[in-house]
Amino acid sequence: MKNLSTVLDYHNRTKHHSYRYAASLGYMDWETQPNPFRTYQGAPNIPLLFSHIDPPYHLLFEPDSLPKAPTCLESLSHLLRYSLGLAAWKQQGDASWALRCNASSGNLQPTECYVIAPPTSGLSDFYTLTHYTPKTHALEVLHTFENAVEGMGENGYLVILSSVIWREAWKYGERCWRYCQLDAGHAQEALRLSAKSLGWNSTQLGADTLALAKVCGLDQFERFHPDELESPDMLLWISPEDAPSSLVLPITPKLSSVANVLSPAHHPWPILAVIDEATQGTYQASKPLTTKRTTPKPSKGSAEIFLKRRSAQAMDGSSITKEQFVQLLDACDDLHDTPNVHFVLFVHRVIGMESGLYLFVRNTDELSSLRESLTPDFEWKPQDIFGGRLFLLRAGDYRGAAKMISCNQDIAKDSAFSMGMLCRFAPTLEDHGSVAYKHLYHECGALGQMLYCEATTIGLSATGIGCFLDDELHRLLGITNEHYQSLYHFTIGRAIIDTRLVTLEPYAHLKPSSVHP
Repeated sequence: MKNLSTVLDYHNRTKHHSYRYAASLGYMDWETQPNPFRTYQGAPNIPLLFSHIDPPYHLLFEPDSLPKAPTCLESLSHLLRYSLGLAAWKQQGDASWALRCNASSGNLQPTECYVIAPPTSGLSDFYTLTHYTPKTHALEVLHTFENAVEGMGENGYLVILSSVIWREAWKYGERCWRYCQLDAGHAQEALRLSAKSLGWNSTQLGADTLALAKVCGLDQFERFHPDELESPDMLLWISPEDAPSSLVLPITPKLSSVANVLSPAHHPWPILAVIDEATQGTYQASKPLTTKRTTPKPSKGSAEIFLKRRSAQAMDGSSITKEQFVQLLDACDDLHDTPNVHFVLFVHRVIGMESGLYLFVRNTDELSSLRESLTPDFEWKPQDIFGGRLFLLRAGDYRGAAKMISCNQDIAKDSAFSMGMLCRFAPTLEDHGSVAYKHLYHECGALGQMLYCEATTIGLSATGIGCFLDDELHRLLGITNEHYQSLYHFTIGRAIIDTRLVTLEPYAHLKPSSVHP
């Protein structure tokens, strides 16, 4: 109960309001900007080859349409390359920065990835704990286990995601913990989609996050700068085979490798350690959705989609078709492990649809509860799509409301539509404990990554919006308690391209003749 109180206190403390934003520095301290790439000094480095597997994106959603790739180092390379690897470099003048396949708040990339691999040719004859380094597309070998990992077998990988909270705290202050969890969800979905392109499955396993810290050596605090510790987020099983029925995580002894220091100085945000400690534990999955997405029309190669996903900085105010709108929402029906998230939609410019405020009920078990929680003034007019799960709450021009709620950002009104992800909040915390607070953000982040990729397939752009006025949306909906809370906002349309930026190949810097950083 104490931890739930901590969660609610943090959640309310870090809400943005029109009169006060959540606590942060309020400016960019460029001298302490964190290094977005973690490495471990003293760890052997295994460069990964670049694969050329590129099945059409639409086949990822047609069961048994793709052959199952073997579990080998080349397949593991592909999995990581098109989920957490670099997508491009951007350059303006003397400044350059990397973009990745997985979206991240402010492109600060707090998510780190560890892989427990079975005996693998080119890597090790034994089970190994490795850390993925996106900048060089390589694995750092942190530990080789003397014995097999019990219950794991030799035809799959255990992937552990963690967050360097300081990377987001540098810019966003106290609210940053939310963004770290959203980013973990983006990374989780990026891995799932990359696994699909190999004909594989990705399954989140119920695991104690503190046990994950012990497996990866994240609890060996002397290996890290005290302000740059990593917080364990989740355990995934990625394989052509089903998840193991019983698994015993190995015990990792004291490691000799030391994490690089990311910043020369740090600003303290004590509340972050409090909320992070309160939300550790084991999440037992909710009842999954039984929805099924429609196989999209023939599309470009999946690798191209993963690499071209971008966060738009501005939208041009043009319209999209109703067919495109339907395809975007329909894609989210493929994420069965996101039953606690619904979409509040600000529809601005969708040809064939009336402008207004809509609700997409993704889990029909929640329909009556949603009706009771929202203002009785809404029309609840069912639409002729999604089997009655999409409702027009109120017709009208909501561009101004969308902009105001999204911290006065034009991108929320200049898009074709924007949304708030409305989560079953208090009941989920009551059912699953404080660790569910992390998981709700993971659900939202996963949906965001899917929307990014689906928008890319049809020539549109998207942007995740972490800066929004939480309770302004709740007031608009008539929500007066914490049964439902909005945890993530999103907007989709056609981007205005910044022609001042030069796009460079993601791994050109690895070529001997390259002078790129």
